[in-house]
Amino acid sequence: MNIPNLLVVPFPVQGHVNPLMNFSQKMVEHGCKITFVNSEFIHKRVMSSVAKQESLEESPTIKLVSIPDGLEPDDDRSDLGKLCDSVLSTMPSMLEKLIEDIYVNSGDKITCIVADVIMGWALEVGRKLGIKGTLFWTASAAMFALEYNIPKLIQDGIIDSHGFPITKETFQISPSMPSMDTEAIWWSKVYNPTTEKKIFKYLVHCMQHSNLAKWYICNTTCELEPSALSCVPKLLPVGPLLRSYDNTNVIARSLGQFWEEDHSCIDWLNQQPHCSVFYVAFGSFTLFDQNQFNELALGLDLNNRPFLWVVRQDNKMIYPSEFLGSKGKIVGWTPQLKVLNHPSIACFVTHCGWNSIIEGLSSGVPFLCWPYFTDQFHNRNYICDELKIGLRLNSGENGLVSRWEIKKKLDQLMDDEQIRTRSLELKEKVMNNIAGGESSENISRVVNWLKS
Repeated sequence: MNIPNLLVVPFPVQGHVNPLMNFSQKMVEHGCKITFVNSEFIHKRVMSSVAKQESLEESPTIKLVSIPDGLEPDDDRSDLGKLCDSVLSTMPSMLEKLIEDIYVNSGDKITCIVADVIMGWALEVGRKLGIKGTLFWTASAAMFALEYNIPKLIQDGIIDSHGFPITKETFQISPSMPSMDTEAIWWSKVYNPTTEKKIFKYLVHCMQHSNLAKWYICNTTCELEPSALSCVPKLLPVGPLLRSYDNTNVIARSLGQFWEEDHSCIDWLNQQPHCSVFYVAFGSFTLFDQNQFNELALGLDLNNRPFLWVVRQDNKMIYPSEFLGSKGKIVGWTPQLKVLNHPSIACFVTHCGWNSIIEGLSSGVPFLCWPYFTDQFHNRNYICDELKIGLRLNSGENGLVSRWEIKKKLDQLMDDEQIRTRSLELKEKVMNNIAGGESSENISRVVNWLKS
C-alpha cells in the first residue's frame, strides 16, 4: 500500500501551528509522512525553542520546511490584517515552488495538502498541480459554521459586505443550532476596523476554495458540538487532538512550540496539595496594559492560595511593588496539557482560546474565563452558559477586571462542587473519542481515503 505524503500548511501563529502539529503526529501514527510548512519567521522560532536542533533533519516522518511570509524580520506579525495581506501576496507562489522543488530534489510526490482553513488558497495551488486536498479548522465547529455561512449572514442582514454586524439582536445559523450573539462574529473582535476589514476579505477569499476539500477536519467532538456539526455535513470531528508526553523524543514533543517549556513547574506542582493550585495562562497573543497586569497580580495575592502563572518572555509589564507572589510560581511557558492534568490543579484561568479549551476539557478542570479577542468571547459563553463548567470575569466601569472580582470568582469556583462534577463528567465523554470512539473512526476514514 502506498505511504501518503501530506503537505501540512498552518496559518503562521502559535494557536494554529500547535493543533496542526498534533494532527500531523496522529497521521504519522497511522503510517503517513509529513512535510510541515511554516513561514520562515515561525520556522526559526520553532527551531530555536527545540534542543538538539541538528537531529530534526533525521526524522523520517515529519520534515519541517519553510517559505517566506513576505514581511520583514522586524515587522509586527501580531498585526493580523498586515499578516493576511502579506501571506496572500507572497505564499501561494512560494508554496507552488516548494512542492516542485521537493519533487525535483527528492523524487517525493505530495499526495495531499492539509491546509488550515485560513490558508484555504493552498488547495488552489494543489488543484493546479493535481494534488487532492482537505481543510483543517483550528477553532470550534460553531465558529466554522459561522464562517461557512458568511454569504447567508450577509443575505439575512446580520453582517454587511465588510463583515461588520448590522443588528444587535441574536441570530441563528440553522434551526438546529443555539442562537448566537453578534459577539460571536469573531472577525469583528480585533478592535481595529481597518484590520477587521482586511481579515474579513482574506477569510472570504480562503473560503472560496473550500469546495476543493474532501473534508473539513475539526478539533472537536460530537458530544461537545452536535448541532454545529450537523449544520455542515462535511465537517469531521477528530478531537481532542492532544500532545503526547509519553514520547521519549524531546524533539517530537516540541515541534509546534514557539517558546521553550519550563518543566520545573511540574516539580513545584508535585509539592502542592491536591486540587489547590490556580493555573493562570493566556496563550500566545493576549496582552494586558500595566493597570490590568497590576490587578491580576494583586488578585492572585489576595486569594492566598498557590498559583502557577504563565507570563510570556515577551511580557513588558512590571510587577506592582505591593505584589508578594510568595504563594505562587511564575514561568515563561509550560507543558500545558501536563500541567492541566496534574492532580494539584484546581482551576484554569484562561483567555478561552480553543486549544486551551480542548486541553482544559480533556483534563476535567473548571474554567475562569477571561477572553481577549476573536472567537474567545463565544467560547467563554459556551463554557459558562451551555456547558456550565466555568465562570466569567466581569470588568468594572473603568474597563478593568479588578483584583476583588478575581478573588470573588476564584473563591466561588473553589466552592462550587457541581461545576467540578460536570467538568469531570464531560472529560470522560470527550476522552472516550480517542480510544475507538467517533473521532478515532473519523481519523481512520481520513487515512483510508489518503491511502486509496
